[in-house]
Amino acid sequence: MAIEVNDANFDEVVLQSELPVLVDFWAEWCGPCRMIAPIVEELSTEYDGKAIFVKMDVDSNPAIPQKYGIRNIPTVLFFKGGQQVDKQVGAVPKTVLSQKIDALL
Repeated sequence: MAIEVNDANFDEVVLQSELPVLVDFWAEWCGPCRMIAPIVEELSTEYDGKAIFVKMDVDSNPAIPQKYGIRNIPTVLFFKGGQQVDKQVGAVPKTVLSQKIDALL
């Protein structure tokens, strides 16, 4: 299951993780965000123990999205070793996200 993160715990949960992390930046009003939400949940189950999946509501947490230049949502950032290593903007099929996660493992 994807974990909700916020501006306050982002560094601890994402940047200090020993596993690769997928961060889904979303908002309640965003239709495409609702389209990829079930995909992120499915992947979080499939990659349990291999990667961490988190979601961040951009409306409630403006600092981190601003820091990473999030201008469009959904945007998915991929982190490994505390560094952003990949990015996907827009709703995409599950296979696209799976391939990006596999590349980090």
